[in-house]
Amino acid sequence: MPVVPDILRTWRDPRGVIRDRLSAGVREDRALATVMGACALMFVAQWPRLAREAYIDPSIPIEARLGGALLGVVFLLPLALYLIGALSHLVARVFGGKGTWYAARLSLFWALLAVTPALMFLGLLQGFLGQGGATRAVGGLVLLSFLYLWIRMLIEAES
Repeated sequence: MPVVPDILRTWRDPRGVIRDRLSAGVREDRALATVMGACALMFVAQWPRLAREAYIDPSIPIEARLGGALLGVVFLLPLALYLIGALSHLVARVFGGKGTWYAARLSLFWALLAVTPALMFLGLLQGFLGQGGATRAVGGLVLLSFLYLWIRMLIEAES
């Protein structure tokens, strides 16, 4: 299954993409690759912001900032995302969801991977402009986009 065309298609038809992904059966290796790819891209998206912060405040070198971001985003965040995926499945069950643990996880992981291009753009804005109104507005749009995609895919995964 091609990843980049599916990411682009997710913005138009999130329910169709997750339906196609789930039709391949339970593939935990693909789910893990999806979340690790998303987290790796999120780590790269932070580089411009971290470089700007290191330039403004050289008391913490760029290597330390990158190391902290690597630990947090690539090693710890996937564990937290597995927990959030499980909690989303439990919440969906309360509202009558009939999906699986895997389907709930995959919908979260795929929504995160789908917004990574927007996160890359946000990282560039933070690197060039710093924290301000424009970066907060774009950050809010990225968050709303993620929530929209995740909820749409979770509804499909739990139906």
